[in-house]
Amino acid sequence: MQIHSPEELNFLRILQTNPYLTTILDRAPHLGLSDWYLTAGAVFQTVWNHLDGRDPESGINDYDLFYFDDTDLGYDAEDDVIRRADVLFGDLDVRVEVRNEARVHLWYEDHFGAPSTPFADCKDAIDHFASTTCCYGIRRNTTGDVEIYAPHGFTDLYDMVLRPNPVLAPREVYESKAARWQKEWPHLTVVPWPK
Repeated sequence: MQIHSPEELNFLRILQTNPYLTTILDRAPHLGLSDWYLTAGAVFQTVWNHLDGRDPESGINDYDLFYFDDTDLGYDAEDDVIRRADVLFGDLDVRVEVRNEARVHLWYEDHFGAPSTPFADCKDAIDHFASTTCCYGIRRNTTGDVEIYAPHGFTDLYDMVLRPNPVLAPREVYESKAARWQKEWPHLTVVPWPK
């Protein structure tokens, strides 16, 4: 049985207000992936919505489901998982974005203009988000318990502070996301990219 800190319990309580997030979290183990997390915007933006007194799913573009499988880096293997996820989540009125983080280094530079080295696992991928405030992952383990990955803690999240994480993403990526998110969540404080 997973034991959670009071901060983690509060985090889980807030996330449970978003029915799409909880449904995806409950169904995702049926994909049979060994290393996966529901992560990124759907997670931290659910918390922001709670803090702003908004509907839990407001402003969330998609629900990112990361997995890591380096046994086959071909697109067809990833596409197979994406198609299975489309069936599994097809009745939900949201977009579930499934990506194999073992493949990111193959396309990242073409998409974002900066090279990426291969990630070691899903946690490593989450560690490389453009903002530390985005670095959250949640999943169900093989016993059904919820596991949380929060490498930077919860202070900035609950204070609605967006802090840059200049380990991979270019400055423009951070600033573009920050501008969009600040329009959606006006109480958000954006820390500038370091000079």
